[in-house]
Formats: sequence, C-alpha cells, structure tokens
Amino acid sequence: MIGLSLGHGIKHFGQGALLVMSPSIKASLKISEIALGAIFTTQSVASVLTNIPAGIMADMFRKHISRLLATSMLLVGIGYMAIGFSHWYPLTLVAVVAVGAGTSLWHAPAFGTLAALYPNQKGLAMSAHLTGAQIGNTLSPIIMGFLLGGTLLSFHFEGISWNFLSMSLAVPMGLTALIVLLRFKQSTIQNKNNLKIREYLNLSKDLIKNKVVLAMILLGAMRGAIHQSFGVFIVLHMREVLAYSNFVVGLHVSLLTMAGIVSTPLMGYLSDRIGRKPVITTAMSLMSLILFSFLYVDSGLLLTLLIGLLGLFIFSVMPIITAAAMDQVESGTEGSITALIFTGTGVVAAISPMIAGGIYAEHQFHGVVILTGLIAIGSAILSFILPITSSENKISG
Repeated sequence: MIGLSLGHGIKHFGQGALLVMSPSIKASLKISEIALGAIFTTQSVASVLTNIPAGIMADMFRKHISRLLATSMLLVGIGYMAIGFSHWYPLTLVAVVAVGAGTSLWHAPAFGTLAALYPNQKGLAMSAHLTGAQIGNTLSPIIMGFLLGGTLLSFHFEGISWNFLSMSLAVPMGLTALIVLLRFKQSTIQNKNNLKIREYLNLSKDLIKNKVVLAMILLGAMRGAIHQSFGVFIVLHMREVLAYSNFVVGLHVSLLTMAGIVSTPLMGYLSDRIGRKPVITTAMSLMSLILFSFLYVDSGLLLTLLIGLLGLFIFSVMPIITAAAMDQVESGTEGSITALIFTGTGVVAAISPMIAGGIYAEHQFHGVVILTGLIAIGSAILSFILPITSSENKISG
C-alpha cells in the first residue's frame, strides 16, 4: 500500500505540473482558450483508450503487475520530455497522448492490486493510494510555480523555463519505473495465477450487466468533468484576470488537493464503517454548495478559502466511488472495474474542457462555475437515488 501510494504521488506530481504550466504553454504556442482545452481533451482521450486494455491486462496478467506499472511511468516521462521539446502545437498534442496513456496505465493495476489485497478495507486502501496522489498534486504546483516564477516570499531569481522543467520531469518518472521493477517483484498479488480468457470473460459478464456499476461509472465521470473544467479555468482566471504570479497560482492549485490529504483517508475509513452512499452523497452535496459560492467570491482571501474547502471533496470522493462499484460484483475483476470507472471519467473529461473553454470565452469564470455547479447537483441527486449495497450484499444488476 505504501509503495503504490508513493508511486502514485510521483505520477501525479507530473500531472499537476502540466496544469500549472498551461498558461505558459498557451502563451508560448500562441493558442486560444479552446485550443488549450483541447490539450487536456487529448490527454483524456488517450486515457480513455488506454483504460480498458489496462484493466484487462491487470486482471489477466497478475504476475506482470510490476511491468505494467513501470511502463506507465516510462510513458509519462517520455511524454513530458516531448512536451518540453515541442514548439509546435500538433507535436504537443502527440506528447500529451503519451502522458495520458501512461497515467491511465497505472490506475487499473494499482487499484486492482489493493482491492485484491484488502477486500474488507477497500475504501481505506484506495483512499490511502489517492492520498499519495494528493501529496504529489499538492507539492507539484507549489514547486513548479516557484521554479517557473522564481519567487518565494522575499526570495527571487530569474525562474526556469517551462520547457526545461517539463523535460526534467522525465528523471523522477524514469527512476520510479526502475524502482518498481526492482522492488515490486515480490508483491503478494503476483503470487496469484494469471486468469485464463474464459475465466475472465465469465467474471466480466456480471460487471457489464450491472446497472449500479454503470451508474457509478457515470457518477465518477461527472466528478471528473467538474475537476477538469474547474481546474483548468481557475488557473486561467487567476493568471490572466487576477494577474497572480506563477507561484501564487501554483499555491492555489495545491489547495485543491492539500486539504484532501487529511479528508481522503478519513472518508475512506468512514465509507468502510457506515457505507459508501452517505459519504458520497454528502461530499457531492457540499461540493455543489462550494462551487456556486464562487459566483460571489472570485478573488482575494475568500477565494483562497473556498478553493481549500473544495479540495476537501473534489478528489477525496473518487476512491469511494471506485470502492462502491467494486462492492457490487465478485472479486477477480478489480482492474477492469477501475478501468471502466476511469474510462467513464475520461470520456466526459475529454469533452468537458473544450465545452468549458467555449463557455469561458463567452462568459468568463462565472460561466464555468455555473456549469460545474450544475454537474455537482446532478451528481448529488444520482448518488442519493442509487441502491448502493455493501460488499457483503452484492447485487448482480
């Protein structure tokens, strides 16, 4: 659990860096808001296309989990190396394909492994894994914002170009891939036999037919749309409208995950104790209230406070949704469920940044706030009406 969480944190350090670098990429490539959104859309499409194969491989080839995880890191590193080299928009899109594919290739093997190793504590195990990601997401914008802008309180220097920083991210990704190959060979999950194709197909039937699982996939996708749309354009709002420095922007982005470092494992623990449904519904309801509050507070100290409050829930609810989906079916398809959850998220997240970009171009930040707030309300309603059962009382659809 600790090793996978640390690796997840390093992977997300890179993902957070792309968001902070996005205004610099936009200015360097001289592209529009919609074209910037398309970069994140392309990344999401690549994630979608990778998710299902990753889930199948994670369930069928359990003895090769370490290779899948190492390949994930290598793809992310190669992608960031190419982004740093690129001064041509189409090449940048190709590079983010590698990043998107690499990030998705991690989730199914890691989540599937944790669910198989901790069947009665899935909420806590997967929340701990996401906590690693939140630490990476928290540190990345602060560090990258400082290195880009060269300002930290009274300390100043010229700053480092975003191109060099992007290429530098290949180093930790490559080192992590090597460590995974060397140290993860003795993982308990690898001692299990690989599944045969007939066994896998039989296990997958209930998964595909289960209506609650499909609804949970939709719920995860709606959360992903909120995250992608709000995350990209709060950065643009702070940089271009409020004229915040790169470091200040990075500090605010880190708040979206900083509070979640504490709330995520707590929510995971509560979901194991009192059930997934009350935790998910409460988180989505509070998220909608916080999002609409940005209509009245879009600058200053209160903006900082609201971003921190949103950070309590925007990431933290995701592992609970995943655990809830896994509760509905028999064990053996943990990787595939994870893949489907992230595929649903990727499909909606692939569309949402471009839609949000069009809304931002016409209505600025408040338009994006209304869009994400409405999605959050819909998510709260969906989670409330779903017949979510515990792992002890699975349903077959």
